[in-house]
Amino acid sequence: FVTQFLQLAHGGSNPAVRSINTLDGLLRLADFGFLHADEYRQLTTGYILLRTIEHSLQLMHYKQIHELPESERELAYLARRLDFPDSAQFLSHYQQHCDAIRRIFEKYILGETESEIEQEDSTLGNIPNHLGLMDSSYSTIFDEKTTLEHARMIERLSESNLVEIQSKPVDENCWQVTLVGYDHPGDLTMMCGFLFVYGFDIVGGNLFSSEHADLRKRVKKKSRKYFVNVFTVRPPLEMILPDVWIRFKSDLEKVLRMVHEGQQRKAQGKVAKRIAGALREVTDVSSTLYPVEIEIDNDSSERFTVLHIRAEDTLGFLYELSNALSVAEINIMHMIIESEGNRVFDTLYVTDNSGGKITDLNRQRELRAAVVLIKHFTHLLPHSPNPEAALLHFSEFLEQLFRQPDWVEDLSSLENSEVLDALARLLGVSNFLWEDFLRLQHKNLFPIVKNVAALNERKPKGNLKEEIKTELEAASDLMDRRARLNAFKDREMFRTDMRHILGHVTEFGEFSEELTDVAEVVVEAAYQICNNKLVTRYGQPELENGNPCGFSIAALGKCGGRELGYASDIELMFIYEGNGKTSGPKQITTTEFYLKLVEEFQQTIQSRSEGIFQIDLRLRPYGKAGSLAVSLDAFEKYFSAEGAAWPYERQALVKFRPIAADLEFGQRIEQIRDKLIFTEEPFDVAAMRAMREKQVTQLVQAGMVNAKLSPGCLVDTEYLVQGLQISHAHRHENLKATNTLDATASLCKVGIITKQEYEDLREAYIFQRRLIDALRMVRGHAKDLTVPPAGSEELEFLARRLGYLDQPDQLQQDLGKYSQCVLELGRLLDLPQQKE
Repeated sequence: FVTQFLQLAHGGSNPAVRSINTLDGLLRLADFGFLHADEYRQLTTGYILLRTIEHSLQLMHYKQIHELPESERELAYLARRLDFPDSAQFLSHYQQHCDAIRRIFEKYILGETESEIEQEDSTLGNIPNHLGLMDSSYSTIFDEKTTLEHARMIERLSESNLVEIQSKPVDENCWQVTLVGYDHPGDLTMMCGFLFVYGFDIVGGNLFSSEHADLRKRVKKKSRKYFVNVFTVRPPLEMILPDVWIRFKSDLEKVLRMVHEGQQRKAQGKVAKRIAGALREVTDVSSTLYPVEIEIDNDSSERFTVLHIRAEDTLGFLYELSNALSVAEINIMHMIIESEGNRVFDTLYVTDNSGGKITDLNRQRELRAAVVLIKHFTHLLPHSPNPEAALLHFSEFLEQLFRQPDWVEDLSSLENSEVLDALARLLGVSNFLWEDFLRLQHKNLFPIVKNVAALNERKPKGNLKEEIKTELEAASDLMDRRARLNAFKDREMFRTDMRHILGHVTEFGEFSEELTDVAEVVVEAAYQICNNKLVTRYGQPELENGNPCGFSIAALGKCGGRELGYASDIELMFIYEGNGKTSGPKQITTTEFYLKLVEEFQQTIQSRSEGIFQIDLRLRPYGKAGSLAVSLDAFEKYFSAEGAAWPYERQALVKFRPIAADLEFGQRIEQIRDKLIFTEEPFDVAAMRAMREKQVTQLVQAGMVNAKLSPGCLVDTEYLVQGLQISHAHRHENLKATNTLDATASLCKVGIITKQEYEDLREAYIFQRRLIDALRMVRGHAKDLTVPPAGSEELEFLARRLGYLDQPDQLQQDLGKYSQCVLELGRLLDLPQQKE
């Protein structure tokens, strides 16, 4: 009736409001100003709800019916059909909409004036009195009429309606937006955040929170705290469509419900993600961090600490400021927002979590530091792969910082925009990186981020050797040497990871080479520690003829190919020359000596988390059932054509590369390896494909893509290159390269593959390695390499980490393209050798 009445009243002079569809008619009436925005919202949402109830009733009874069930059982059934948890909440929600529609009906059709409605409302138990629990300045800022309207908005609040919104134009440039709702810590951040997301510039306002929760005696509601926030905003466009406020309310209510349910940090993260997305769409966002002046006043108010904020008015300033206070666990009881030109002059009346003033000098220093740092950090969130995670982790980072006795001295370095930008990137990479690595490595993290400029330079391997040598020489005993070795390992691996995350490593392969340098230096140092301990006790190991017993530590897999990535394990094989005894007074056999050495080695190198520099010896002869240290004779027999090794084990020797101990003896083993696998016998393609089929069947989750094991993914690429190496390296020495890209280039150089095939294979391999590195960084281990499903938030973060910005679909397209390319190139293994 309201829609039709207003169309009849105005459709003669304004034909554009005519429509035979109720919802379309409401939108037209609102567009031309014949309905207020909040009336449009109430009538639209009410109409949709009531029509949905009507349809559900008629489906229940198979006939036209318009009465709600009287039976509690039927009413509960109807509520469940409509996605309400119970009939009580359904009836409450239903009644609120009916009351709102009735008020609008009375205004337009019954002709009741606003003053008559206000007079009727004023008799309902003197509702505005409970707003007296606001700060006393509330009653001086808002007149009686406005106070009454706030009271009516509060009365409409319920468990299913957590916030009420009213908006009206103030002049041709600004609007006044009033938000009323149940008050929880962090609510203001959500409101300021979504006003920014929707493009509104906050130019003024008065914000209030009730001081006490116990309102039971004054109103017939549950004990609640309320906020009444009135903003003056400048809209992004001259005209605001009514549905903007509907969408705004829906978005805001979702995060307020999270806060309402005790998930404040999750809500903060969701808003941070939306903010970051909005900022990425703004091309002229400055990364400059302007100073923020904070004056702490404990004299002006009896109950509150007053913060006087003076700063440049940057994009999203109020969101950043309120977020900083929320993360710092400061409650805002009243806030006056003022701006003049490009400067803000905000006054905040705040308390600590217990409701008291902030008088402790140390707490005041922490407050100043936290507000400035978090505000600046929030400004840089668009640079983070996962703004949501970055913001949450940064608050924990500050907690750790404030626990350090010298945090004040360290603070100046954090105020550097480059340092905060680096932290935004680091802390937003993955939850794993924070929970299992960055948080635990606080002692390593802080010195590194304090000197971000030092991350620009790669450390040469020679420098690493000198550093670890100096470290170990300063050790007091064996335990100290082990501790220093592992601290060096963690610090240098961490530094290399940070260079990679921050984009200082631009060429593909450089990251792998840096990690491999660290691994080789650490393996050699660990060997020296273990060997020195055993030699002191047992003497030097010797062969039966009295000559020194050769010994080599060889790398395989990614370490052997100098292709280590994030969360790669270190695959090693320990090989000694032959039988004999040690030269010391307490003699043991060489077999016993090297078995003890490997056991000592495993105890010396400690992995902080599964898959991160974890020593893997499974590629030794007979795997877990075999000896930890292998004699040269056993090595040669096992991997010979007549030996017990499986084809895939012999194939793994393509990556065999001595890296520590006696390198001359290691070269002898390499020559034996060459004779064992680089023969004139062609590569066993059938055995390889049987192995691949088994891997896909047993290890790839149905319907999902595994970046390593699915058809056309990394293992197929590596097996293709290794198969061609085994087939042709007996004629071309440079095909024995352990590095996949080096081997691929050599295959092209000698004519085994064409230049186009080389380019295709190279691009596919680089894409697959970058994808796996990103997945491992997000998840923290090498096992779960399943690509996130389309449309998932995890895929979005992964795409951003890989440089696809907000184009996760393009990532999936490239994954399919490169997989298909590798599968097609697999035909090269079936071709005869005429290309040579």
